[in-house]
Amino acid sequence: MLDEAMIQGMALRLDGKALAKAVESRLQAQIESHLPQAERPPGLAVLRVGDDPASAVYVLNKEKACARIGVASYGAYLPSSTPFAEVLSTIQQLNADPRVDGILLQLPLPNGLDEGPLLMAIDPEKDADGLHTLNLGRLLKGEQGPRSCTPAGVMAMLRSQGIDPAGQRAVVIGRSILVGQPMALMLQAANSTVTVVHSRTADLVAHTREADIVVVAAGRPRMVGAEHIKPGAAVIDVGIHRKPEGGLCGDVRAEEVEAIAAVLSPVPGGVGPMTVTMLLVNTVVAWCRRHGVDHDLADLLS
Repeated sequence: MLDEAMIQGMALRLDGKALAKAVESRLQAQIESHLPQAERPPGLAVLRVGDDPASAVYVLNKEKACARIGVASYGAYLPSSTPFAEVLSTIQQLNADPRVDGILLQLPLPNGLDEGPLLMAIDPEKDADGLHTLNLGRLLKGEQGPRSCTPAGVMAMLRSQGIDPAGQRAVVIGRSILVGQPMALMLQAANSTVTVVHSRTADLVAHTREADIVVVAAGRPRMVGAEHIKPGAAVIDVGIHRKPEGGLCGDVRAEEVEAIAAVLSPVPGGVGPMTVTMLLVNTVVAWCRRHGVDHDLADLLS
């Protein structure tokens, strides 16, 4: 597949929308198969605090995805003035709710609310975003547990095109606990040799030009261009930003990189749809575990 893309002189686009649709079909089949035994559908609770417009869009997309595959949505909205104790109490109520298999605290939170203790308050078995300290530790040790959604989505995208990270040199740009750090751990677990670079890294190009796989999660619009990428590399763009003139862009200057890379994830339509889908995967797997039924989703959990 990569050789064909190189011959054509244009990067193969990783279609996150198409892959998300295929995974959703698998999830829907799992739910329909086990619903008689479970006697209730999987339940996902997305807790949004405040009026961040991007968060409102993300939450709506997640609720629509739940409806498509048969997951019950128990979303909760709290105004930005909500005190910490009330947000914490809401999380505790969701922990105790037997209908809820997955809980997501939508970030960012309003100023004055510390996300750390609130994320820690989520029951690790209901941690749909894989951000609880226990679940990050499980990832580090190679143990089972919900995986961080965005990097898990990236791994699924690579596998969908037959890209095996084993023996490959990978560079992750960005070291956030949301994407960069778990991404590096997942690539390591897949037997890739991983380098994590960031804003303090000297000579970024020297690292990225050696990489077979480059995951860009820097949060800086259009920072990576042709000079950063070696011919034939797979480039995954995690960033998404609104351009002043309208439209969206990623962390990668796609028009430069697509002529060099063998594989490139587009923005939009690449990693974003898979992030939402992996949230559903974590929820359905937790539901299966709670009811003691098997699933065939192991390939999405590595």
